[in-house]
Amino acid sequence: MSEKTYEVRTYGCQMNVHDSERLSGLLEGAGYVRAPEGSDGDADVVVFNTCAVRENADNKLYGNLGRLAPMKTKRPGMQIAVGGCLAQKDRDTIVKKAPWVDVVFGTHNIGKLPVLLERARVQEEAQVEIAESLEAFPSTLPTRRESAYAAWVSISVGCNNTCTFCIVPALRGKEKDRRTGDILAEIEALVAEGVSEITLLGQNVNAYGSDIGDREAFSKLLRACGKIEGLERVRFTSPHPRDFTDDVIAAMAETPNVMPQLHMPLQSGSDTVLKAMRRSYRQERFLGIIEKVRAAMPHAAISTDIIVGFPGETEEDFEQTMHTVREARFAQAFTFQYSKRPGTPAATMEDQIPKEVVQERYMRLVALQEEISWEENKKQVGRTVEVMVAEGEGRKDGATHRLSGRAPDNRLVHFTKPDEDVRPGDVVTVEITYAAPHHLLAEGPAKAVRRTRAGDAWEKRTAQPQQGAGVLLGLPKIGVPEPLPAATGGCSVQ
Repeated sequence: MSEKTYEVRTYGCQMNVHDSERLSGLLEGAGYVRAPEGSDGDADVVVFNTCAVRENADNKLYGNLGRLAPMKTKRPGMQIAVGGCLAQKDRDTIVKKAPWVDVVFGTHNIGKLPVLLERARVQEEAQVEIAESLEAFPSTLPTRRESAYAAWVSISVGCNNTCTFCIVPALRGKEKDRRTGDILAEIEALVAEGVSEITLLGQNVNAYGSDIGDREAFSKLLRACGKIEGLERVRFTSPHPRDFTDDVIAAMAETPNVMPQLHMPLQSGSDTVLKAMRRSYRQERFLGIIEKVRAAMPHAAISTDIIVGFPGETEEDFEQTMHTVREARFAQAFTFQYSKRPGTPAATMEDQIPKEVVQERYMRLVALQEEISWEENKKQVGRTVEVMVAEGEGRKDGATHRLSGRAPDNRLVHFTKPDEDVRPGDVVTVEITYAAPHHLLAEGPAKAVRRTRAGDAWEKRTAQPQQGAGVLLGLPKIGVPEPLPAATGGCSVQ
């Protein structure tokens, strides 16, 4: 009897990507093997890990489910499962609209997937199980990581904010923090396996500690990461300006392995719009944080999320966003046109902005940010940086005889392939010779090549026979070590 195969399709934020690594680990622990790359639904179990934040997420899901229906008819024993935020939100609706679905599970009980699949098989009827609160912290579940050298580490789940455009808190619940000792133990175990870069992950990472009443818990966690031998790079996403305190800036600046990179969601530069969004900070506070970060870390690269066309946004409000962007000089901005999300207060607000007005403002903002990104990247020319070699970052690397990777500030660098063999996870020192708006080039010979334990781990992993490829991701592409994070106009971790 041949082994049963599985495929996981992931949409949305890096929290979902992390959950999908756990779902893959659970299925492999239950005896399934990953379906070969390009199987496109031709697997014994197909799991959709959904997002409720992205526009038309439900239409996309039901379209994909519809395409699998005839495949399931032809393939006895095939099972389809739907999990994630849309499953948490729609629950029984999914089985009504797509009665060929076998399992529906929510964001709080991903650990139940293998059991629910077996129950659906035995009882020959759909299993819908949506927990209202977290049953097990995701990081306690088995995992199949998508990278040998970089890893997500979840420090909290849920969110205590009530942003009017975001449905995530309703679907992932109130913030629940993980014990610091458990977080550090997981990081140490990952480093022992060869991981050299970790990203601390949470819906609002710098609110970490609210469970235990320690306002400085997150900065203490960053400093503790600095003491882990072999851990070269620490990143985190996403913080909230309300909770971003001076002790965190100090910890970033004083902890060598915490990278000089910050993703700080702005959403709007208008105080009026921020108030309507229920974002508990104002333009002056936001720019003050940016100023402090730059004073402590002059070479820090700062990125952001911005929503254009929130209900009631006037031309004057939009100009305040443009002003904030000019002042902040983001290395990168993930910009989104506001669209209604059912179940959010903003969806029923008056003064919804006409689509053509939103589009015109969006184009102006994108043009401004493109100009700033290019100018900021040009400042990198002549700098010498250490690039951690990535796997599959540059689509043209084969044709150009280049490799790609991330600088400490998370900028994407394409560099000339060194004469000696280098592997993903190794570190190459290069001089930046050219800048484009979204990447840097290092066209000269490498100044140094450092083979790492992370490279060893990648080599060991790729030497072992692997079934198929990585998790199939929705757009925009998110995964280790893509730029962090690509927000979706929802909460600040997208």
